[in-house]
Amino acid sequence: MASFESIRKVGVIGAGTMGRGIVMNFINVGYPVVWLDVNAEMLEKGVEEIRNVYKRSVAQQRFDEAEAEARVARLSTTQNYADLADMDLVIEAVYENMDLKKKIFAELDAAVKPEAILASNTSYLDIDEIASATKRPAQVLGLHFFSPAHIMKLLEVVRGKATDPSVLEACLAVGQKIKKEAVLAGNCHGFIGNRMLEKYSRQSREVVLEGATPWQVDQALQGFGMAMGPYRMYDVVGVDLGWRSRQLAGIGRGEPIVWLDNKLCEMGRFGQKSGHGFYQYEPGSRQAIHDPETDLMAREVAEEAGYTPREVGDEEIVRRCILALVNEGARILDEGFAESAEDIDRVYLFGYGFPAERGGPMAYADSLGLDVVLKEIRELEAAQGEFWKPAAGLVKLAEQGGKFRKA
Repeated sequence: MASFESIRKVGVIGAGTMGRGIVMNFINVGYPVVWLDVNAEMLEKGVEEIRNVYKRSVAQQRFDEAEAEARVARLSTTQNYADLADMDLVIEAVYENMDLKKKIFAELDAAVKPEAILASNTSYLDIDEIASATKRPAQVLGLHFFSPAHIMKLLEVVRGKATDPSVLEACLAVGQKIKKEAVLAGNCHGFIGNRMLEKYSRQSREVVLEGATPWQVDQALQGFGMAMGPYRMYDVVGVDLGWRSRQLAGIGRGEPIVWLDNKLCEMGRFGQKSGHGFYQYEPGSRQAIHDPETDLMAREVAEEAGYTPREVGDEEIVRRCILALVNEGARILDEGFAESAEDIDRVYLFGYGFPAERGGPMAYADSLGLDVVLKEIRELEAAQGEFWKPAAGLVKLAEQGGKFRKA
């Protein structure tokens, strides 16, 4: 049986940005960590980056030089799986490729002691399929950190169909120890947060095809209280991520909702990292500057896709994006992939910048009245079709005068 106390040594695989953030979470609170990557240069660079983060913290007087050194001293690096043999928990944090993850888990299964817990930091891939590469599916789960992992508070703890309850409990407790808001999620595509985000993102793109601009969408949603509008978020994450995965999957252009992204990427406008995406950025700055050329390109793409532009108001933008979140959240509850509406709200408050004063998407829906929410979703369904089919649980609660949240 796994227990919180039995997790004393931690391994992390992958020396990219995510791996680096995960390593810091653990060395910050006293865990010794062995960091593995096949690329020695990447590991060296990663350790240097961690030292730089701590130098900044010392300069800001968050802690002293001795504490910074103590943290780095808890970290050792390796290129050899055999050096992970006595780890109690190993977290894989490589890029989203199922074949690569399964290969790593098969190697881990052979190298690491039988009672160790193996976790994937995947954002959306199937935990059960990853676990199938091992002889210990009961000790495999998802630990989905959010980027930057040493700063963002949310941790989705994802249960596979075979994951032992004691493993989940141990990892939820470890999540608290590393100062995260740890939320239990079921194993569906995108888990809780990214599954809902996909619906929100789709609406943010649909309204642009219909006549809004990316700038207007961001202004409207930031006016509602979101920490960052969706188009700023695409720039921060990298517009090219989706573009490259579409190319790899052989779907090239994809649906009209991604044609604007494709066009930007073909021009080398990958977002913040390239100094130009949906927005412009001055050298060395992360300040997003409105680019009217993006608005013109959005109109061209919409015309090419056969849309007739119309006036789309800020209120409609907010209504459609937020109700898309709420309806998908309700569906996740119906299907048992979240334990409670409160958990869904925690995911959105701590992982996605939902305005704290509104309490999360499900609390916000409760505050509007679920009868009002259902009426609006049914109006959207009548106008736009299947996307807006209301979740069964929402219909039932609205008809009973109930609420999503118990408290």
